[in-house]
Amino acid sequence: MKKVLNYIRGKKKLSFNKDNIITITWLLNLILVIAILYLPSTREKFVYATNNYPYIMGILELGVLGTMGDLLGNKIVNGRWNIIGIRIQQRILVWGFIGVLFTVAFPIYSYGVEGLLKEGFLPGENSRLLTSFWKSFLMNMLFAFPMMVLNRFLDKLIDNDNLFTLWPVVDTFKNMHWEQMFRVVAPTCIWFWIPVNTITFLLPSVYRVISGALLAIVLGFVLGMAKKLSLQKN
Repeated sequence: MKKVLNYIRGKKKLSFNKDNIITITWLLNLILVIAILYLPSTREKFVYATNNYPYIMGILELGVLGTMGDLLGNKIVNGRWNIIGIRIQQRILVWGFIGVLFTVAFPIYSYGVEGLLKEGFLPGENSRLLTSFWKSFLMNMLFAFPMMVLNRFLDKLIDNDNLFTLWPVVDTFKNMHWEQMFRVVAPTCIWFWIPVNTITFLLPSVYRVISGALLAIVLGFVLGMAKKLSLQKN
């Protein structure tokens, strides 16, 4: 009891500095998104909006959650949150564009694999799990890593304030730390993204893009670790 009283009196104070405030805000945003999907009333509105405005919802979902992943990756690299000077508006714009790609990619691989199964080009037409696996497998083998490369490429442009200029494509690709991209990022397509996206494809189609958006936070962590390792090596 004495320890509790000492804590209340301020002998042990929480340090609510800028970094802690951003951490709390970041977590509250994530909780808000989960609550929208969990509560029946807001989930119904989410389903309606996704069915009727898929591109807008894809832009919003990835714009918010993808940027949160970027902020997390930046924290991993620098050891603290950084909001100022990272051109956050440009990052939101880039993630919104990736949201459009997600909105298109999930149906492409879903309907495409169903067509392959129907024509007998793949086994497992009568297995829901195997069907979801094939969708995830082909999406990750053909789309995921190029998307991550695009993400890193655009991230480099933003870092150098070149997003709205004539893109220095060759120089940007040269400076992308390809060793870490192939050693750290690419293997995740096999041991992480294929399993989790198999689960994603088991979900109703209306929840797949938001699932991908939530996983963009994990992508931010992976890319942040890759960037940190490349900086440590240099």
